[in-house]
Amino acid sequence: MIGYVTLGTNDLERAGKFYDQLLGELGANRFMDQDTFIAWGTGPGAPMVSVIKPFDGQAASVGNGVMVALVVDSREKVDALHRKALELGAADEGAPGERAPGFYAGYFRDLDGNKLNAFFMG
Repeated sequence: MIGYVTLGTNDLERAGKFYDQLLGELGANRFMDQDTFIAWGTGPGAPMVSVIKPFDGQAASVGNGVMVALVVDSREKVDALHRKALELGAADEGAPGERAPGFYAGYFRDLDGNKLNAFFMG
């Protein structure tokens, strides 16, 4: 259902380096790379994550209550992705753990303050 998600950034180069490494952990590569945005995906037709300089030319800001959730296929991958994000300079927003029966997640904010999580259902 979701084709792609965009996250605002004020430093496209810095965000690109962060997401190259973070999303590389999930097997994603740069799918599109332009002057104002970069998108990563795992292949044609798969959902993508992108960072973008806002179209209106104003500074990017973080949406309150907005979060991007990255699905993985094990608790170990939740742990690894959360750990990688922190190694890359992300801020911890909640260590990996079971949030509800069968829902395991770890939360972090990227270098621009956008909130993400990695989660596993099962």
